[in-house]
Amino acid sequence: MWNQIYNPLGNEWLSTLIAAVPVVVLLALIASGKVKAHLAAVIALVAAICIAIWAFTMPAGLAVRASVLGLVTGFFPIGWIVLNVIFLYRLAVEKGSFELLQRTIGGVSPDRRIQLLLIAFSFGAFFEGASGFGTPVAVTGAMLMGLGFSPLAAAGLSLIANTAPVAYGALGTPIQGLASVTGLDPFLLGAMVGRQLPFFSLIVPFWLIWAFAGWKGMKDIWPAILVTGVSFAVPQFLISNFINPWIVDIGASLVSMACLIGFLKVWQPKELWLSPALRTRDDSVGTMPASTASTAPVTRAEMWRGLLPWVIVCIVLLVWGSDWFKVPMNKIFVWSYPVEGLHNLIAKVPPVVAKPTPEGAVFSFTWLTYTGSGMLIAAIVSAFLMGFNPLRLVKAYGETIWAVRYSLLTIAAMLAIGTLTRYSGIDATLGLAFAHAGFLYPFFGTLLGWLGVALTGSDTASNVLFGGLQKITAEQLGLSPILMAAANSSGGVMGKMIDAQSIVVASTATNWFGHEGSILRFVFKHSIALACLVGVLVMLQAYVFTGMVIHP
Repeated sequence: MWNQIYNPLGNEWLSTLIAAVPVVVLLALIASGKVKAHLAAVIALVAAICIAIWAFTMPAGLAVRASVLGLVTGFFPIGWIVLNVIFLYRLAVEKGSFELLQRTIGGVSPDRRIQLLLIAFSFGAFFEGASGFGTPVAVTGAMLMGLGFSPLAAAGLSLIANTAPVAYGALGTPIQGLASVTGLDPFLLGAMVGRQLPFFSLIVPFWLIWAFAGWKGMKDIWPAILVTGVSFAVPQFLISNFINPWIVDIGASLVSMACLIGFLKVWQPKELWLSPALRTRDDSVGTMPASTASTAPVTRAEMWRGLLPWVIVCIVLLVWGSDWFKVPMNKIFVWSYPVEGLHNLIAKVPPVVAKPTPEGAVFSFTWLTYTGSGMLIAAIVSAFLMGFNPLRLVKAYGETIWAVRYSLLTIAAMLAIGTLTRYSGIDATLGLAFAHAGFLYPFFGTLLGWLGVALTGSDTASNVLFGGLQKITAEQLGLSPILMAAANSSGGVMGKMIDAQSIVVASTATNWFGHEGSILRFVFKHSIALACLVGVLVMLQAYVFTGMVIHP
């Protein structure tokens, strides 16, 4: 048994600085634009392994096994989702389904700002609620590209939009993960998050359009933005506080889409915004293929042809995300492998946990119920309905694997870094640095959730990493543990747009390979600003609007 060490250098400042090296190396290399994302991820992984072994005294065998576990986890389930989403997208493009979808959405409104609200925010929230784990960005990024948006606009704006729904993603998986490590009631945690994120469900649609079209472009369609935000935020609050945290995104997104489409029947922008590029500098404009899509109105039959693949995806993912399907299937179609030489051989110790706790290392290969497996089934069903023959389908799958090979490598390396930092205690060292903030802890504790998602690429993983620490620190400072545990999840959603996995998913979905640095530079400032706003809200809830806070 090896006990984690959180101050290996005997100086908290130096230990924190050395713990930050892997993530700093990773983000710096990607942001530089001079190193490909997959190479940056591999370099950062090597740095993380070296620091874990030589600075944090982690035995080399444990470090290697933790990294390999992360690599495999990167492929399953996250890489598996990306591969099959892109497979479906390429099939839809080949058969002209995306052109029909473009014309269908254009029939609702040709205004690019309205299309962003409908697809990136509302439709993306549906996919976040149904499956999570990168699916929304992959789907909406590809859809926006199909509608003619520039690669940077499609990728960056999909990332910004995929924030407010994340805490309830994959049928409430982040909330369940938070409950599992804190011992707090998931219904109370979900309700507390539902008293934080609705404010940002109002803000993010305005922020999204401002990032795309500037202040005037946003101001000119404020009624539509307000309808989109309010019709999402209100159900988000009501469902999370009075029903359950599992169906929040699905319910709120369906209401939001219905309200926006209904509102557009009685209101349209005075001036249409038809530019597909960012109003500010957009380096991807020169890479946009010339549009050959027809502008003719679609018939009802064509509309359903365009929507068919995505309707099938929605149906399949709703089934795949439900417990009545997953629980019995996971009892049959599962292979659980406790990693020999790693499982229960590492212990988290105080102050990160109340008492020494062994870290399990079990890879559960639930191959049938993976979201990616549902996506593959949806893609195959859609392909046959679109007229593909089996031979062409197999060839198209091979072409997709080749197209996303570097993205899959990058995602695997990212998960290896996140897994290694968890088992080595590097993440806890960074977390403890935030815990010294005292009175300002509600603000910095929220940013800890942001950091966790930026490191791991998952709000669920961030909650599992730091949920216990948030509870312990809150109790030490006399704060509500439910407030700070929820703040970890709410703050974490703003880190979703800058985590390397999401950026790779976005670049893959938009066919803008090798430009991950440009995407990161575009979204980084938005991520920081929104995370700080969440921190301010949590501060106000902790010390001013205390009536909003739920106590155990």
